[in-house]
Amino acid sequence: MRTLIKFVADIVAAILAWWLAYLFRFNFEIPALYLTSLRETLPWVVIIQVVSFSWFGLYREVWRYVSLHDLRSILYAVLTAATAVPLALFMLQILVGVPRSVLLLDPILLLFMMGSNRIAYRLWKEKRFFGKSPLQGNPVLVLGAGGAAVRLLKELSRSVEWRVVGLLDDDLTKRSKILDGVQVLGQITDLPILAEKLNVSHAIIAMPSATHRERRRALDACSAAGVKALTVPSYDDLISGKITVSQIRNVELDDLLGRNPVALDSEGLFGLLEGKTILVSGAGGSIGSELCRQITKFNPARLIFFELNEFALYNIEQEFHSKFPNMNMVFVIGDVKDQARLAQTFSQYKPAAVFHAAAYKHVPLMEQENAWQAVLNNVLGTWAIAQTSVKYEVEKFVLISTDKAVNPTNVMGASKRLAEMVCQALQYPFFSGLARGHGLVRENRKNTHFVIVRFGNVLGSAGSVIPKFREQIAMGGPVTVTHPEITRYFMSIPEAAQLVLQAGLMGGEKGDREIFVLDMGDPVKISDLARDLIRLSGLSEEDIKIVYSGLRSGEKLYEELLSDDESTLPTPHDKLRVAQACQVDEKWLAELLVWLNGHQVLNDEDVKKGLANFVPEYSAMNSN
Repeated sequence: MRTLIKFVADIVAAILAWWLAYLFRFNFEIPALYLTSLRETLPWVVIIQVVSFSWFGLYREVWRYVSLHDLRSILYAVLTAATAVPLALFMLQILVGVPRSVLLLDPILLLFMMGSNRIAYRLWKEKRFFGKSPLQGNPVLVLGAGGAAVRLLKELSRSVEWRVVGLLDDDLTKRSKILDGVQVLGQITDLPILAEKLNVSHAIIAMPSATHRERRRALDACSAAGVKALTVPSYDDLISGKITVSQIRNVELDDLLGRNPVALDSEGLFGLLEGKTILVSGAGGSIGSELCRQITKFNPARLIFFELNEFALYNIEQEFHSKFPNMNMVFVIGDVKDQARLAQTFSQYKPAAVFHAAAYKHVPLMEQENAWQAVLNNVLGTWAIAQTSVKYEVEKFVLISTDKAVNPTNVMGASKRLAEMVCQALQYPFFSGLARGHGLVRENRKNTHFVIVRFGNVLGSAGSVIPKFREQIAMGGPVTVTHPEITRYFMSIPEAAQLVLQAGLMGGEKGDREIFVLDMGDPVKISDLARDLIRLSGLSEEDIKIVYSGLRSGEKLYEELLSDDESTLPTPHDKLRVAQACQVDEKWLAELLVWLNGHQVLNDEDVKKGLANFVPEYSAMNSN
């Protein structure tokens, strides 16, 4: 129906343009001879023009969203028709009675009428024909006056929720300029004054490519002005086409602690992952699930989700079946300590690469009552899946480790350091007697490259402080922080997963028992993190108090990425370095396996004594 209306509108425009061309030529008094010419030529002119319009696809356009591209198509269609009309009339031998000025006036009038129709319709649909009502929508200021801000203005012009009353930008050359009908009123530091003057309660930060320091400064201005800060999607999301600039959201911690996008060796990762079977252990966890999301971009032949938690596996199954219905996926419930289940899975699907993310990671929970379970899961589980990978000739085995493995003061960190050392030991076939005792085949061991990736906390991961702080803020506080000076390294979950993949690509080829250390940036005070979350919730420390509860058992005041006897070497990737760690020998590994397999249950004290024996840098005392 809409296409028919557009078709009729253009026919009417073609008729009017041809008729008006004659009227203008003869000062609105057309002689009888030329009036006959008008009637004889009109049907042919309209037919030719409509054919041209159809040829250039004018009836596939949506008038509500007419753009310069559509107007350019109209221009081409009209010019083509303007060339075809005299040729056709000449061939029909009816061109003689048509004044040459009519042939010039007609396309000009036609172009004007067709363009005006479409622009007027769009203005009417967007309720901008007479301007937006000054009372329509909540008044809002936009911080930034670049390309993203211009796109935001265009899209918000159709919104009934928001009414942009001004722009703020630190570029002095933009002062007083008008963008899409909205004036640049001043700098971002002027926000408190202008917010009060214009009765604004919200500000939108439209600087998707800005650094996190610039975004933090904009947020500070919003806090000083007492306005709610919103932001547009990130630059990466905008250029991916997944979302548009009008999808405004709350400012998140990632925006303030954000880092530059990770540059991935896509060609190399396609070589590592494309067309191959990939297994991810702990696939239902924060890092494991994000690894699976990132891996899907590189077209694996099959993706195996190995997870012990039934509910976590169910959730990830539902997500991936919905988002990737055509991908070959296998969802396996299994324990990484269960060698029979591992052997069944590996023999059936023969993965080419394994990303081992399954681990117990909560420091206080693993410190008391659960120490032996932490060791069994994190160390014996790593041994089981690693030696299974060796047996079934997995090409690349990547262990996800943690900065808590460096000079550990807790069971969790010490167990992850042991897991690192197990993988380092497996890189070289130096224990032939041990191979027979633990099911390893010496000839196969050389085919598996082991890579260890060590990094700190990730924002929003399960068990991190962020969800806890949000819950405490939602309940009205207080927010509990263990110590005023406690610091941690943070990165986003997607960045961590991307760098794990990059390290997996780069590592292990030389058999150097490498530990890749991710660039975590500067450490962040947890108390500052709590203050940021309070501010992002639209509250102040007067509304939500911060209470210091004291360091918990096994908790360090600060984390490290390298131990005292480690150094790093650069890699081709600026966010990855290689740690040169101490090595282990056959006797050490044999004793460790005897200890792991020699007890059903150990109490916490015995576990800590055993850890101190195998990890010399481990100290069970809190370190300030």
